[in-house]
Amino acid sequence: MITQLRGRLLEKNPTHIVIDCNGIGYEVNISLHTFSRLKDEELVTVFTHLQVKEDSHTLYGFKDKEERLVFRQLLSVSGIGASTARIMLSSLTPEQVIEAISIEDTDTIQSVKGIGKKTAQRVILDLKDKIQKTEALTEIVSSSSNAHKEEALSALETLGYTRKQSGKIISKICNNNPNASVEEIIKLALKNL
Repeated sequence: MITQLRGRLLEKNPTHIVIDCNGIGYEVNISLHTFSRLKDEELVTVFTHLQVKEDSHTLYGFKDKEERLVFRQLLSVSGIGASTARIMLSSLTPEQVIEAISIEDTDTIQSVKGIGKKTAQRVILDLKDKIQKTEALTEIVSSSSNAHKEEALSALETLGYTRKQSGKIISKICNNNPNASVEEIIKLALKNL
C-alpha cells in the first residue's frame, strides 16, 4: 500500500494534485483543507490512502496523518464513501468533524452537502466510541478546544444545562469568536440556550 508520497509538486488544484516522484507522476485527490495547507513549495509530502476497486486505484492525499485518520474513520461508517468523506473534510476541518461527533452535533454534520439526518446520526453512532478509544483522535479534540471553552462548559453544567446542549452552542461561539473570554462565551451561550 502507498502510505506517503514525497516529491515535486507539478500541479495543484482544489480537488487534486500531481506529484512527481522520481519521474512518475501520481495524481492524488485532496480535500480543500489539504489544498489550503499545501503551500506552493517545490517539494511536498502527503500522507495517502489508496482505495482499490475493481475498475480503479485511487489515491487520496492529506497534509497530515490526523486528517488521514479522520478520513479512514469516516470510511468505516456504512453509507460514507471516499467522495463523501472528502467532501466532509472540505467543508469542515478534521477538528470540527471530531468535535461534532464527540458532542453529538448532528446539525454540523448535516451542514455538509449530501449528508442527511440519518447519515449524520449514523456517523455519530458509529464513531463516538471509536473517538474516545483512539488516542490520536482524542488528541485532535483536546488540541482544538481551548481552556476558555472547557471552563464555559463546566460553568453551564453547574447551572444545570447538559454538556451536549451547551457544547453545540459553545462550539459555534468559539468558532465565530476564537478570542472570546470565558465570561463572553457564557453570556452568549445563555442568550442562545
